[in-house]
Amino acid sequence: MNTSMKSIIAATVMGISLIAGFSFAYAGNEKDELKSDKVTFFGSPTSAISSSVAIPHSYNRLLFSGTVAPLLNKYGKTTYERYGNTEKQAIGILEKLKADLKTKGLSLANVTYLRVYVAPDPNKGNTPDYQGWFDAYALFFNIKENPVKTARSTVGVQSLVSSDYLIEIEAEVAYKNNSKSNK
Repeated sequence: MNTSMKSIIAATVMGISLIAGFSFAYAGNEKDELKSDKVTFFGSPTSAISSSVAIPHSYNRLLFSGTVAPLLNKYGKTTYERYGNTEKQAIGILEKLKADLKTKGLSLANVTYLRVYVAPDPNKGNTPDYQGWFDAYALFFNIKENPVKTARSTVGVQSLVSSDYLIEIEAEVAYKNNSKSNK
């Protein structure tokens, strides 16, 4: 992608994010952005995630415990039938998070950090399906409807609390009281 196209994309993302009360900082003005009264995401404009996030003292924080996939079919004979593959489980978790945030007057645009645990998938040679997680993330973040690129850790683990769970996600959220940008 040429430099002018990257600039156009970065300017568009920054324009949309300023409306939501967030800003993005890409090389050069990071010290000034640390003094901002907005949540600031740092990192490369070409990365799907932010390398760091600054949250001013004027923001509140909300932490979500590890969340696992919703049950799809209690009579299913396999993990995939009961809960789905890693991507489907991640989509279910992010939909649950989105719904929970909505009840609080917030949205996925308020998410600043995700901590993700991916367990081995027996249908994928007992290796974690990271790509399934990355594909699910790409449906909710760094998109036109939600340009936020969270800071994120993705960790492969030996197992989760149930062998049916292939992924578990924790979330951190930042929001201002009485702010219309949280809707």
